[in-house]
Amino acid sequence: MNTRIALLVSGLLAVAGCGVPSFLVTPVQHRDGLEEIQVQRGSGFSKVAVIPVDGLIVNARSPGLIQEGDNKISVISQQLDKAADDSMVKAVVLRINSPGGTVTGSDILYQMIKRFRAKTGKPVVASIQEIGASGGYYTALACDRIVACPTSVVGSIGVIFNTFSMEGTLTKLGIKTDAIKSAKNKDIGSPLRDMTPEERALLQLTVDEYFARFKTLAMTTRHITDESTIAISTDGRVFSGAKAKEIGLIDEVGILEDAVDIARKLAKADSAKAVMYRRPFGPGGSIYAETSAPVPQSSTLTLPLPETELSLPGGFYYLWKP
Repeated sequence: MNTRIALLVSGLLAVAGCGVPSFLVTPVQHRDGLEEIQVQRGSGFSKVAVIPVDGLIVNARSPGLIQEGDNKISVISQQLDKAADDSMVKAVVLRINSPGGTVTGSDILYQMIKRFRAKTGKPVVASIQEIGASGGYYTALACDRIVACPTSVVGSIGVIFNTFSMEGTLTKLGIKTDAIKSAKNKDIGSPLRDMTPEERALLQLTVDEYFARFKTLAMTTRHITDESTIAISTDGRVFSGAKAKEIGLIDEVGILEDAVDIARKLAKADSAKAVMYRRPFGPGGSIYAETSAPVPQSSTLTLPLPETELSLPGGFYYLWKP
C-alpha cells in the first residue's frame, strides 16, 4: 500500500480517537491496457469512440489529492491508438471540457488528432461541454466538426505568460538577491526582481509568435475572413456556444448526443454504438506515460490540490484565466 495513503489514514484515525488501524492488502494485476465500455446503445458492430479531454492540458502527470495522477496526453494518445487499430471504430468524438493549458501541450493534442485523421480517415467531432477555451478550443480546431452547448464557454483565443515581482517586499525585509548567470537574460521573468522594459519586450515577442500561430490556425480552419469578426474573436474574450456559432467559431449548437449523431453520419454508421476507454491501473501504455512534473521533496505529508494553476510550472499558456 502506498506509504502516503497509510500515513494519511493513520493520522485521520488518530485524530478521531481510534486505535492503530490494520490494513488488508489484496494483490491485483497491474495493467496498462485500456478497457472498452459501452456508453450508448447501437445495433450492429460499428462504434463511435468518445474520448474525454478534461481539465488543464499539460504534458505532465497531473497532481492528485494524495499521489500523482496520470498524464492526460498519454491517456488520450493511447485511446486514439486503440480507436485507430479497431476497424469497428468508425469515428471519434472528443468530449472537451477544458480551459486550455500549456502552448506545447495544446499543440501536441492538436497534432495527434490531425495525424489520427490523416492516418485512419476516420472523422473526429469535438463536443464542447461547459468550457472549450484557449487550448481547449485550439484542440477542437483539429476536428472535422465542432459542436458546443448553447451555454458553453468558447473562445479565449490568445496567449498568456504570468509573472510577478517580489523585489519591493524583499527590499522592505532587508533581503537582497543576486543571481549569478551566464548571460543577462538567463533569469528573465524572475519573481525576485522587477522586469526591465527590454526583458518585457523579449517575452512579448514570444507571446506574439504563439498568438500568431493560434490566430492563423483558428481563422484559417474556421474560414473566417471578415476583419471585424477576426478582431473580436481573437482579442481574448469568450463567447457562449450560441454566439460562437453565430460568428463561425463552431459548426453546430448541440449536446454530446448530437455530436455523436454527427459523427455517425460523417462515418456513414448511423447504427453505431458509443464506447469509451478506461485505463484500470496507473499510468503507462504510450511514450508520454512517464512525462511527469517534478514532485517537491519534503519530510512531511503533502496534499497538493489537484488541477489548480498553483501546481503549474511557469511558461507560456493557451489558457483562459477568469
